[in-house]
Amino acid sequence: MTPYQDLTPDTILDALESIGLEPSGSLLALNSYENRVYQAGLEDRSFVIVKFYRPERWTDEAINEEHEFTQTLLDEELSVVAPMALAETGSGSRTLVQHNGFRFAVFARQGGHPPNLENLDDLEVLSRTIARMHAVGARQSFSQRPQINAQRFGHDSRNFLLENNFLPPEMESAYASVSEHLLQRITPLLQDAPNIRIHGDCHMGNILWRDQVPHFVDFDDCMMGPPIQDLWMLLSGERYDQTGQLATILDAYNDFYPFDVSTLNFIEPLRTLRIMHHAAWIARRWHDPAFPPAFPTFDSVNYWSKHVLELREQLALLDEPPLTYL
Repeated sequence: MTPYQDLTPDTILDALESIGLEPSGSLLALNSYENRVYQAGLEDRSFVIVKFYRPERWTDEAINEEHEFTQTLLDEELSVVAPMALAETGSGSRTLVQHNGFRFAVFARQGGHPPNLENLDDLEVLSRTIARMHAVGARQSFSQRPQINAQRFGHDSRNFLLENNFLPPEMESAYASVSEHLLQRITPLLQDAPNIRIHGDCHMGNILWRDQVPHFVDFDDCMMGPPIQDLWMLLSGERYDQTGQLATILDAYNDFYPFDVSTLNFIEPLRTLRIMHHAAWIARRWHDPAFPPAFPTFDSVNYWSKHVLELREQLALLDEPPLTYL
């Protein structure tokens, strides 16, 4: 049985009705693989976004920590899309509800487009906003959500792929070797990394730019981790380009939260862990019918050849000095 086999349009509409909303019957599936997310039309011609969490991925407590964090950020006047407080008979108001075995939350619809990182003014605004988020995130810790580290994102990913025979036989040795060397380098580097509450998946698809304001969405991967994790994805281009971008980012960031310059040497280790974790994530979800069509080359030699090459490039980057903050 697949995770979302019973999540039919009728189930979605019934779920919305169960919390007092009046859906019109209009449903639009949005781009999401880990969870199932829909834009739902209501009878008053407004729209909401409803997110059905993947069964058995997070505990209720971990999801509620996500919701509490986004509400705290919203209370601090940061533009994040937090879940709506929903009324349930006999249980007051809450943000995470259940229907027919599915846990879901409802969000306001937020328009916008990805930020233009080539515009330095926009990059400054975005960096200040992330700094304000981190200032809030540093006030306390998550107790139920994960921490980014070499074990969970690196070793566990490597072990899963090798133990479950996801690699073509001709690529197993090459992958095992390069991934082992990478983790030997990365693991001690990240052992003493500072950890605060962060967004955790701060790519440009999770930031909607509108009216000169960045609106942060999808805190599904919020976690404990070093602040640089939310910043390195703002960098692009060659080393010279990234050095200039970093100066702009950190000048703005330091206005609201002090940046630890020593953590610049975490950029390539964190990028490596993201690459390794992404491949294992696809493998872990391969039984979900949505994944093979979305990643059609995943079980090919070509995919794994490129993956091993990318990891070898990361190994070379670990030998280079970290980016500097001019």
